[in-house]
Order: sequence, then C-alpha cells, then structure tokens
Amino acid sequence: EAEVELYQQDLTGPTIIIMGAEGKGMRRLTREHCDYLVRLPMAGSVSSLNVSVATGVCLFEALRQRSVKAAGKKA
Repeated sequence: EAEVELYQQDLTGPTIIIMGAEGKGMRRLTREHCDYLVRLPMAGSVSSLNVSVATGVCLFEALRQRSVKAAGKKA
C-alpha cells in the first residue's frame, strides 16, 4: 500500500517502527495514525518477507542511516 520505499524515507530522527501482522497487515486505525508508511522493495521470485525478517531489515536501515549521518557530522 505504501508508495515510498524504506530506503527513500529519512529514519535519522525520532522514529517508531510499527509492523503489520503477517497476512492481514496493519489495522486500519493504526495505519491512519502513522505519519508515513513505507514498503520494502522486493526482487526476483520473493513476493514478501515474514514480519521478523522485515523488522530486521527496517532496524538495520535505520541504524545505517544514523551511522552515515553521525559520520558526516564528525567530518
């Protein structure tokens, strides 16, 4: 449903990551209270990831962006 891919979203500020349930996804009311929604780009024959793997990918991307931002401030 989200138009923005995870890697396009700035995750360097205060962020809460909410993951939808496998199969049904996120509840409508929860989704409506989110500031933005992102999706994970999929390639090849894989159409989706289970929620624990998807969460790990999101957390890693947030950490990666914050590390890059911190390194830029030190330079």
